[in-house]
Amino acid sequence: INMNFGVISALATYMLGSSFTPGPGNILTLTSMTNYGWKKGKQVVFGICAGYFCVQLICSLIIYGLSEWFESALTVIKYVGFAYLIYLAVHIAISKPVDINESKKPTFLSVFLLQFVNVKIYMYGLTAMNGYIVPYFNKYIIYFAFEMLIAFVGSLASLTWAFMGVKLQKIYKSKYKIINIILAVFLVYCAVMMLFD
Repeated sequence: INMNFGVISALATYMLGSSFTPGPGNILTLTSMTNYGWKKGKQVVFGICAGYFCVQLICSLIIYGLSEWFESALTVIKYVGFAYLIYLAVHIAISKPVDINESKKPTFLSVFLLQFVNVKIYMYGLTAMNGYIVPYFNKYIIYFAFEMLIAFVGSLASLTWAFMGVKLQKIYKSKYKIINIILAVFLVYCAVMMLFD
């Protein structure tokens, strides 16, 4: 194994940067926590984390032998993801703190499925694998373990954003218009970057 400290530190920096920066899952987690708090919004975090692990499992399989099939699927995923993120951005921009009825709150299933069109986490997993793992290893068990590590770090990031959302909940009630617009703009940015990446 030729992975030196420079490669490992670059990989760690890449993982932390990719996991903790604003992305669709992190922004949705923050929005859910500011609106609903932990008790009513925790299924959003759990759905995002579960979806994250499933997508990274798919990435490990792609790297191991399905890359030809995935290239065409990625184009479809990009457009579906773009449309859904724009829909979410509009919904966040116009929502109010009083919108706490169950019918409008994201469900575990809806955020779980969102991860399957979240191109950011596909690109994150595939890029990290191709750049830092594939040159040094060629066994599926290593690919799988590494993708599970990526999902674990991504889940920690979602929990961090959830914690920030819970702490911002009181402020949100008085500043919700500004906060919603900022979060909606971030989501539109994520959607555009995903489409043209």
